[in-house]
Amino acid sequence: MTSNRQFRPATQLVHGGTSRSGFGETSEAIFLTQGFVYDSAEAAEARFKGEDPGFVYSRYANPTNDMFEKRMCLMEGAEDARATASGMAAISAALLCQLRAGDHVVSARALFGSCRWVVETLLPRYGIESTLVDGRDLANFETAIRPNTKVFFLESPTNPTLEVVDIAGVAKLANQIGAKLVVDNVFATPLMQKPLELGAHVVAYSATKHIDGQGRCLGGVVLSDKDWIDEHLHDYFRHTGPSLSPFNAWTLLKGLETLPLRVRQQTENAARVADFLADHPAIARVIYPGRADHPQAEICARQMKGGSTLVALELKGGKEAAFSMQNRLEVVKLSNNLGDTKSLITHPATTTHKNLSEEARDELGIGPGVLRLSAGIEDAQDLIEDFDRALSGL
Repeated sequence: MTSNRQFRPATQLVHGGTSRSGFGETSEAIFLTQGFVYDSAEAAEARFKGEDPGFVYSRYANPTNDMFEKRMCLMEGAEDARATASGMAAISAALLCQLRAGDHVVSARALFGSCRWVVETLLPRYGIESTLVDGRDLANFETAIRPNTKVFFLESPTNPTLEVVDIAGVAKLANQIGAKLVVDNVFATPLMQKPLELGAHVVAYSATKHIDGQGRCLGGVVLSDKDWIDEHLHDYFRHTGPSLSPFNAWTLLKGLETLPLRVRQQTENAARVADFLADHPAIARVIYPGRADHPQAEICARQMKGGSTLVALELKGGKEAAFSMQNRLEVVKLSNNLGDTKSLITHPATTTHKNLSEEARDELGIGPGVLRLSAGIEDAQDLIEDFDRALSGL
């Protein structure tokens, strides 16, 4: 769209960033090309000097990827972005591009297993110190600050127990010491939470989740202001090559068109299932950001526009009960993915967080009876009845 009007998110997600070829195609074009040709040697020189703003190589930038990045910027309220091959490529790039040996990272301890591995295992290999804190208490972030602290990192809500971290509070701490706050916003989605508006400096997504939302492809994206992208991410991205496939970028563009419809239905379904499970005698606890009994309900209300599409639940019978219930489900499928149109459930202790020590899992509340539900777009009553049947067999 060339209009200067400020369109609302649902409109931006259908039309934003679109760049049509001379054929005037309705759907965005897929530019499956590695490189680009030039009219002359002088034109090639100008392109490489940056005097001509055209494309050079698809590892650096690609017309289809560019449309996806621009559309994500419109939705997120960011100045610039880089699309990556996966969510973990996005997280790794967002951290490593701005850190060097001798720096220190303060991270919330409740993270996706691979994110925690990057912070706890990978960064120290390069001389980058890290401290994991209980992110539920803002004072823990402040206490962990050192003279060499350069980055704060967190997920909110967290994977898999849906803890919520005060993003604005951590951003304020970061600003006080000249550090940057990186937020993994995948559980909330950019529709339910705007980390940049809350003061975060960098936002990362696994586009594999809600943005694709239909189990088709991998992808990720890092968003920030243009100065940070130019100073930190641009060269790292060009030279290490975590670039997104143009075909996947096109698939993600299609996913963005229906994102508001899917997330709205998924959130409604998650809330209804959470309410049902909370009253069931076989369930020890339910954690859902949209419920008044969420441990950080006040923060949820302050920084989120709605509940998550995820529900954490714990069965009283431990692992045996959790496995038995999962095996009885018919509509809900067993998978470690999330954000899909299909409802998915996983047992974090034996899947996404299996590599953590038992002590670390206990610390995070990932007990043997804990399950993580990602609500899909099915009829909510069918989901409730599916759980009712599965639980009745325990």
